[in-house]
Amino acid sequence: MIATKFFDYLLNREKFDTKSIFGDIGVFCQGAMFALVNSDYIYIRGGGELDNLLHNMGYTGKYVLVKKQSSVRVNYYNITDLFLSGSPAFEDILQKSKQYALTQKHQKTLPENKRLRDLPNLHLTIERMLKKSGVPDVMTFYKLGAVQCYSKVRQTYGHTVDVKLLWKFAGAIEGIYWELIREPRQQQLILAYEAVRQATENYQREKLT
Repeated sequence: MIATKFFDYLLNREKFDTKSIFGDIGVFCQGAMFALVNSDYIYIRGGGELDNLLHNMGYTGKYVLVKKQSSVRVNYYNITDLFLSGSPAFEDILQKSKQYALTQKHQKTLPENKRLRDLPNLHLTIERMLKKSGVPDVMTFYKLGAVQCYSKVRQTYGHTVDVKLLWKFAGAIEGIYWELIREPRQQQLILAYEAVRQATENYQREKLT
């Protein structure tokens, strides 16, 4: 069985985890998947320069993900024969694939690569509200802070916006669920918002005079 041989190979070299993926077995390093295996085949994750290397070696067969009404070829290359041949090139490709997977995982955790909806307490509807209110991305969200973002949303959508949204924004920035924000912190946020609201109203009145 190919999967068993592959796992024996990995056990002698590094730590890894497995999880059922698409009906086959995904192989992970520090939470980043770099291989898909089953009883007959080994698929290694491509990406970057590794794609060119694999193509030059003649490896173009990719993993086919079968959905209910369609099928999709994902960027995992069938290199079973290279593994079975015992070629040193397999280890090199394996390490390149693992490193690429780890790099991609790390990049996705960076604020500039996150979507607003990916933050704690937020979802697609809130993301759309923020964008319509002039907060286009996570970096802007972090820069403005919970109070300013809430103020912008209130200006756009009116006073019917629930105050809980303020706490959700604070939780998103602090990386916690909004219901874990205690009452003293909630009151602090409300007072800060009221100060911003009052300052905004004063500024607008001054412009009219």
